[in-house]
Amino acid sequence: MKAAVVHAYDAPPRYTQIDDPKPASDEVLITVKAAALSQLVRLQAAGKHYSSPAPPFVPGVDGVAYLESGERVYFAFPAAPLGAMAEKTVVKAAYTVAIPDSVDDITAAAIANPGMSSWAALLDRANMVRGESVLINGATGASGRLAIQIAKHLGAGRIVVTGRNPASEAELRLLGADEFIPLKQSEDELVGQFRDEIAKGINIVLDYLWGPSAGAFIAAATSHGAAKAAARIRFVNIGSLGGTELALPAAALRSSGLELMGSGLGSVSNAALVRAIGDMMKIVSRVGLQIETRSAPLAEVETAWKEQSAARLVFTV
Repeated sequence: MKAAVVHAYDAPPRYTQIDDPKPASDEVLITVKAAALSQLVRLQAAGKHYSSPAPPFVPGVDGVAYLESGERVYFAFPAAPLGAMAEKTVVKAAYTVAIPDSVDDITAAAIANPGMSSWAALLDRANMVRGESVLINGATGASGRLAIQIAKHLGAGRIVVTGRNPASEAELRLLGADEFIPLKQSEDELVGQFRDEIAKGINIVLDYLWGPSAGAFIAAATSHGAAKAAARIRFVNIGSLGGTELALPAAALRSSGLELMGSGLGSVSNAALVRAIGDMMKIVSRVGLQIETRSAPLAEVETAWKEQSAARLVFTV
């Protein structure tokens, strides 16, 4: 069969012939129709993610496929060296979930990973309850925009977002954001704005950036020996587009209500992530979840992989 194959971390995958996969007793053989190029997949293929396999391997963690029975499903987590970007792959039967007829292949493949990132973070990690206030750090990308829509659907009482591009504020407000904080300002100004929002009440932070902006929020949440206990804030890191490390003063934890955690591969079980995506798929059409997409045949993977676009690229098979 044909598949995209990563032969080296510093080069795009190549479309090539490989052996057909054979399922184990707890796996199913599936015929792939669409697989998205998410930030996770890019990082894995570049050897820059903690879950990156050793080359050679087929990239892609999820997609849309047909079971041998003819049922159309979302699938996830084929075991390396197999991946989603192939004519066929095998996955555990438990890692498949039916897709509503109202959601087309391209949308389902594109929306699954970025939508899951906030759905699982809010419900499986932060244990969000209706009415709580959510701050989304890094809301201008596909994942952040979906996070606004999903937080609103799940009942967030107030949604505060951050972004580097002030021109995106109006669009983010249309998606459901109540307040916008520009990241292009001095550290002191950013800390001050975060502190103002914390004073109004922030229960959960979905952090797609880490780095300086996350450090500014942690600094803003740090109190200075007030007699009253600081309010609890569940800070959930999801990505590190702003930097992979930051200095964390011990006093920031002792003097605040911050609870630092992460959401992703390892902190949430694979079964829970697939379940979250199944739940999200049910509301895509009803709620009108939106993501900008573009598609390309898998045979063009080597060229399309290198193209830069804000739209989520989906390879079709």
